Amino acid sequence: MEPNAAGTWLEDTRTSYDAVAAAYADQLRHLLDETPRERAALEGFADRVRARGGGPVADVGCGPGRITAYLHGLGVDALGVDLSPGMIEVARRDHPDLRFDLGTMTDLGLADTSMAGLLAWYSLIHVPDEEIGTVLSHFHRVLRPGAPLLLAFHVGNACRLRTWGYGHPMRVHVHRRPPSRMTAWLDEAGFTTETAQTLTSPESSLGGILLARRRPA
Repeated sequence: MEPNAAGTWLEDTRTSYDAVAAAYADQLRHLLDETPRERAALEGFADRVRARGGGPVADVGCGPGRITAYLHGLGVDALGVDLSPGMIEVARRDHPDLRFDLGTMTDLGLADTSMAGLLAWYSLIHVPDEEIGTVLSHFHRVLRPGAPLLLAFHVGNACRLRTWGYGHPMRVHVHRRPPSRMTAWLDEAGFTTETAQTLTSPESSLGGILLARRRPA
């Protein structure tokens, strides 16, 4: 990573996704139609939430709200959170009946133990290693004991600077991480990983999906 990149990553991510919000939404709008294994992971997550009696679920880093809306269609009381005002505007436009809040995963504005589930769908990929602990501590704080956490991420050991995407200039660092590292971080943050899989699909050339649960404090 470039010097000082960690200190500017939030603003770089915000401004980059503001610039691409409309194009991003158009390009990914029907992507779940092409990704049956990802749909199955989301359906399994929704089943876990319902089996525990339901309740609100946070889609953190929701972008234009496509995953939030999919969970809603599965009968989950889903809300979205994103740091990009542009993304939140598009999400509210496309899904006016759902709740979308402006916020960051490093300072998550949700009440303690208020969430029956939480997912971060390819939204940890721009978070520097040194900030992951902070993010996961917020996930642990807002989740009810035993509640499920679903993470999707790019698998690998590299970090690259992306300067163009969706027809616009961008400046975001894209992190690829091995599942073993993600699992270790989850364990340190008070989560137990229950299932792990890797896959290749239109979502990622090599993606990882982890389903974990929040251990009691």
